[in-house]
Amino acid sequence: MHSHVRLSLVIPVYNGAPLLRGTLAQLGDWLPRQPTGTELVLVNDGSDSLTATMLRDFAGSTPGVKLLVNERNAGKGLAVARGMQAATGRFRIFTDADLAYSLDDVADTARQLEAGSDVVIACRVLPESRYDISPAFFRYLFTRHVMSRTFNWAVRHGLLPGILDTQAGLKGFTARAAEIVFPRLTVQGFGFDVELLYIARQHGLTIRQKAVHYRYDHEPSTLRFTRDAITMLGDLLRIRWNGLRGRYR
Repeated sequence: MHSHVRLSLVIPVYNGAPLLRGTLAQLGDWLPRQPTGTELVLVNDGSDSLTATMLRDFAGSTPGVKLLVNERNAGKGLAVARGMQAATGRFRIFTDADLAYSLDDVADTARQLEAGSDVVIACRVLPESRYDISPAFFRYLFTRHVMSRTFNWAVRHGLLPGILDTQAGLKGFTARAAEIVFPRLTVQGFGFDVELLYIARQHGLTIRQKAVHYRYDHEPSTLRFTRDAITMLGDLLRIRWNGLRGRYR
């Protein structure tokens, strides 16, 4: 039996109240203009009280919004997994709370799922992808790009041949694909992107990579970026070990 909901957009949120104001304004404008059968699933992943209040007020005053609350911060992977499993759409897409990927790309992702792909993922390194970036970030972006490419080289050669960009924060799944992938996730943090694609491959799901319009307007600290990179390398080893043990079957 098919759900009457066509599209579920899932967004995990952890703090960031000043940025969230603009995001909620965009979503409040976007949601009423969507066809009937569109839902927005917000996951408050243990945010501070100001962020929690903003999310609660928005969900309470905006039709089509479902708010899930994690009392403690569980990590992006678990927050996304909870939202994707609570979603009811035939097509389920998650993106980041800063809306760095355009809502037009969300619509295009849904169209590509409808056309027959099981999984559709943003790929920032395709020649057709476009960036909006302040010149102030050029040096940092170069460093991040080199580190990102190194990480992705390891992913392509160790786990996911042919996947050019595992870490882009826009990914879409059919309901069937979501129901296969998300209950099997074990990685709580940012390495979950690699794990979900690895699980999809293990189950023979088709993965399509799409060009996107990406806005780059903030950066984490060098310490945080380095720490996350080390954590993610540990996640790769864990995913490989899980795969060898048959954990994802």
